[in-house]
Amino acid sequence: MRLDKYLKVARIIKRRTIANEACDAGRVLVNDKMAKASLDVKIGDIIQINLGNKPIKIKVLAVKEVIKKEEATSLYENL
Repeated sequence: MRLDKYLKVARIIKRRTIANEACDAGRVLVNDKMAKASLDVKIGDIIQINLGNKPIKIKVLAVKEVIKKEEATSLYENL
């Protein structure tokens, strides 16, 4: 699954266009490397998002195309 779509499906970033813009601006790192929005996300990847004052760092636990709102937090673990 594309990185921008994963961030939206997991409800880390509210809209896919904002996730895409964050990737283009270099604010998203995957495994400590700058990532493009088209990067393929895999289980075990560490994603760091630098938006606002506090960076968000998560570990990918699952990759699903569609998920319910209540189950969205089961896709990742906060680090």
